[in-house]
Amino acid sequence: MNTIEIQGLVKAFGGTAILREIDLNIARGSFVALVGPSGCGKSTLLRTIAGLEDITAGTLRIDGAVVNHKPPRERDVAMVFQSYALYPHMDVARNMSYSLRLKKATTEAIGKALDGVANTLGLQTLLQRMPRELSGGQRQRVAMGRAIVRQPKVFLFDEPLSNLDAALRVHMRSEIRKLHQRLQATSVYVTHDQIEAMTMADQVVVMRAGRIEQVGTPLELYDKPSNRFVAGFIGSPAMNFVAGVVGGDGLQVAVTGAVGSVLALDRKRPVGRAVWVGLRPEHLHIQQGSSLLGRVDAVESTGSMTFITFDLAGCSVTLAQTGRVSFVPGDWVPLGIDPAQVHVFDHSTEAAL
Repeated sequence: MNTIEIQGLVKAFGGTAILREIDLNIARGSFVALVGPSGCGKSTLLRTIAGLEDITAGTLRIDGAVVNHKPPRERDVAMVFQSYALYPHMDVARNMSYSLRLKKATTEAIGKALDGVANTLGLQTLLQRMPRELSGGQRQRVAMGRAIVRQPKVFLFDEPLSNLDAALRVHMRSEIRKLHQRLQATSVYVTHDQIEAMTMADQVVVMRAGRIEQVGTPLELYDKPSNRFVAGFIGSPAMNFVAGVVGGDGLQVAVTGAVGSVLALDRKRPVGRAVWVGLRPEHLHIQQGSSLLGRVDAVESTGSMTFITFDLAGCSVTLAQTGRVSFVPGDWVPLGIDPAQVHVFDHSTEAAL
């Protein structure tokens, strides 16, 4: 059964549509990530689910009930904000128990709920501290604790880790995922970081310009992107794109502007079609004897990984490999790729072929 069902949802500010005909079903107990570039509408979609934004058109159901006009307090959802949104004059215990006190829960019930959540999040020693006395990671755990203590139907996360440093973000990603596995609560998570989405979510929703481009598991989006936008957004480093034309047998693509540079394909495409060829950096490799030549522009090493940027027929292309190399800018290097790893998109529509 779906916890959240969205049909034909439109959200407009004045005459400007921010969300356009959104259709999305979120299964009970799933962890769904909304990703996309800034301004794509992902946070607005989250806020419409929470009831913080009115819906211009369409239908939104939570647990089968239409909630279009219900205020946030009647939707049984809890939201964790990017800015933590803790009450500065309340200590951790009072921040976390605020919703229970509003419901006039008994002192015993509040104490029991606080103990359970504090143990789950490792906040036992912080209950008497004020928000200003906490680190960023501790504040975020308090914000999550405040949401958990309510036991809502849906947890909503609006870029909750973006204010944390890189190491703490990695740690908190793992903690949120473990928490979800323990609670099995329906969760919707907004992020601009596709690595967060890939490592945390059961389902990923890729958005652009107020529309949903593709919905799928992380590996479905990685292996079978529906269009060039999704292919370029999912994966790090991003997928490379070079222009080409499908050859006469439909099983080769000639790279535009690169004489003699031909890529083999694992299945036929429309002959003569102008296309974009997608090459993931981790699928490119150095192959002696290949006719596909790239001129080295830059070499970057992280120690365990090396990223080489090439000029390939006027396009900038990145290769990622383990270990180190001795190339320098200006070197010409033969490149190879497994035909099964070549992605092909129509040059005009950018849809996968």
